[in-house]
Amino acid sequence: MPPPTDPAIYDFTATDIDGQPRSLGEFRGKLLLIVNVASQCGFTPQYEGLETLWRDYGPRGLVVLGFPCDQFGHQEPGDEAQIRQFCSLNYDVTFPMFAKVEVNGDNAHPLWQWLKAEKGGFLGIGAIKWNFSKFLVGRDGRVLRRFAPNDKPGSLVADIEAAL
Repeated sequence: MPPPTDPAIYDFTATDIDGQPRSLGEFRGKLLLIVNVASQCGFTPQYEGLETLWRDYGPRGLVVLGFPCDQFGHQEPGDEAQIRQFCSLNYDVTFPMFAKVEVNGDNAHPLWQWLKAEKGGFLGIGAIKWNFSKFLVGRDGRVLRRFAPNDKPGSLVADIEAAL
């Protein structure tokens, strides 16, 4: 019997907020919390909770990955430098951030296409509904759970603990 293939998540590459390509393969064996973020959203204060998760659980293997997106109400209008500055000054964000992506539609980043296919949302609908949708990806590279935008980072602790 052939060995199982690596989960697809490790095949994706995304441009980080500094313009450098990063393979998600570098996160192999880590628990990932992947979030589409925005700087001018009612949920933007969730950056604080995401940073807390990163600082509290990072030493145990959690990596929070932020993907800015401007597809919902034009709530991420800035460029990457502006986004980085906003996150740093307002929320002291230190978890890995990426360049702006689209999460829905024909131009959706392949990672987000894959995440949606792995875990549909409410009633199995795949589309991302708003900023701060979250996907928890296990150490084995498989999507464990999808969380709604209004699920605050602190409410994910039990799922994170269980997966660590």
